[in-house]
Amino acid sequence: SGLAGLFVGDHHSAWEKAADLSSERHIRWIDAPFQRVLSHAPPMYDELWTAGKAMYKLEPAVAPGGELIIYAPHLDTVSHVHGKYIYQAGYHVRDYYLKQWDRFKDIPLGVLAHGTHVRGSGTYENGVERARIDVALATKIPQADCERLSLGYYDVSEINLEHWQGRAHEGVLYVPKAGEILYRVKQS
Repeated sequence: SGLAGLFVGDHHSAWEKAADLSSERHIRWIDAPFQRVLSHAPPMYDELWTAGKAMYKLEPAVAPGGELIIYAPHLDTVSHVHGKYIYQAGYHVRDYYLKQWDRFKDIPLGVLAHGTHVRGSGTYENGVERARIDVALATKIPQADCERLSLGYYDVSEINLEHWQGRAHEGVLYVPKAGEILYRVKQS
């Protein structure tokens, strides 16, 4: 803890040095993406509105066509404040909303942004949405709600954490306390 760095100089060079240090301290750099990720959102995220960090901080670490599961056995609410709108809009890639703007223009922009953050990147062309990765919930949110929201579903009681641990060499990653660290693949 304590002061991590202090940089003096013109604002460009000081900012660049601070960004470099931040990249070292706050990003976990990995050599290759994973096929499956179990992202364990801790209890401090008491609704999907905040637990979404367990997805978007890890999306860069998931291979195209891979899967990220937000595991939060305590979580039973999408959002106390924005839930109505989220259930109207669902979770989709950005272009799904933009190419159907008349349908979504009355949804608050922050809700649509949240929808894209949790769903991740992808395309929407000719009425077909293709997300880069699959996103599923293992929470107390019912399967019918997950389907309505365009998210996958796992029965939280059937997730065995030990099955996920220690398998990075197989392309399977378990992340406890997800949402705190950004994951990125090293550029070769």
